[in-house]
Amino acid sequence: MYVVATAGHVDHGKSTLLRALTGMEPDRWEEERRRGPCIDLGFALTTLPSGPEGSFGHVPGGQPFLANMLAGVGPAPVVCFVVAADKGWQEQSSDHRDVIAALGIRHGIVVVTRADRAPDLVPHTVAETRSALAGTPLEDAPVVVVSGTTGIGLDDLRHRLDDVLAAAPAPDPAARVRLWVDRSFTIKGAGTVITGSLTAGALRRGGHPLL
Repeated sequence: MYVVATAGHVDHGKSTLLRALTGMEPDRWEEERRRGPCIDLGFALTTLPSGPEGSFGHVPGGQPFLANMLAGVGPAPVVCFVVAADKGWQEQSSDHRDVIAALGIRHGIVVVTRADRAPDLVPHTVAETRSALAGTPLEDAPVVVVSGTTGIGLDDLRHRLDDVLAAAPAPDPAARVRLWVDRSFTIKGAGTVITGSLTAGALRRGGHPLL
């Protein structure tokens, strides 16, 4: 399974995009769903046109939650960078760009969202985003214009994601296990449970692979 992390300024339509793209709710907390902005890591799955599954790590965009953003982006080899057409490039857009560059993530796709809200601003937002990403690993990333509300561009995005993930390096199942822990919690009767992204190696029980 491929892992893709979202990135981008708060309230630029990341949650709406993932709901439309995957049919799953990426916001795990009631407060997030009630108020709108994402504050913690969320997850969503989809099947790509060529067959493999893609797992999206949905990360917060606001500066107070930058630590959560780092936790979600850290293990991902591919990023989906979101900029809203009606708002353009903003402060946390630059923060997220710099985090991606510092982590060495070299594969990604740029998504200009909410195209239905400001169709006249789309060319400006695309050009502005291209300029802001110049000199970074995402400077040549494909750009797709979409609307999570109307569905414009979603099919194109699925196929572009397919191409980007096909070019990304595959994890090595023979390497030493490397599991990035996203969450840790306790379930009564079961004990401690951890969830995360397995970026290398394979977990086995009795000689049979678990993941």
